[in-house]
Amino acid sequence: MRQKKLSFYLLRFTVLLALILSVLWLDHSSRLRIACVGDSITYGATIKDKSHDSYPARLGKMLGQNYTVKNFGASGYTLQESCDRPYTSHKRYQKSLDFKPDVVLIMLGTNDTKPYNWISAEAFKDDYMQLIYSYQELPSRPKVILLSPAAVFPENFSPAKPYKIQAHVACEAAKAVRELGAELGLPFIDIHEVTAEHPEFFLQDGIHPNELGAETIARTVYEKLKELGY
Repeated sequence: MRQKKLSFYLLRFTVLLALILSVLWLDHSSRLRIACVGDSITYGATIKDKSHDSYPARLGKMLGQNYTVKNFGASGYTLQESCDRPYTSHKRYQKSLDFKPDVVLIMLGTNDTKPYNWISAEAFKDDYMQLIYSYQELPSRPKVILLSPAAVFPENFSPAKPYKIQAHVACEAAKAVRELGAELGLPFIDIHEVTAEHPEFFLQDGIHPNELGAETIARTVYEKLKELGY
């Protein structure tokens, strides 16, 4: 008799657990999936608690429980295939595809501005289009949103100089992303403009935004997503 009761309770527990897991899976699968693609700025380099204070993490908090926001930032990587570290060669690129996103936020180009990487705005746009297409061709048919590179401040903060990132080329890259968005009919967010008047966001090295900068980027992206109806 005791064995039968034990078996009965075990069966009830198993069924209840299966129901709970099923509800959790359905809840997770119904969330809007947002992939944040980028370099160290997306990754949250120099931010102490990246899992909470990087721009993707802040964006996830702002959007709430009906969204799943994943950080696919890869430090030091570039958009262009001809550069020293193309994003498509990093495992996070493949992971971002496997994520089956509904929305893809691309913020690449900062590392492309190095003297040995930058060729021209046209070459930059050509490779950018290929990256966009690789996401648009996914079965999930995600909406791709383009973010310009952030502003950089090497003239104000000497620690930025070892990165060899060129501020004037960052402006050129931002303009190229804006033009590409217009040409392809894709939403564009000008992170360069948003950060250009805020050197206080980049006090550590002139390149990577601090927590305040990440918050501002996240807020800007959040407002655009809401404007687009997400």
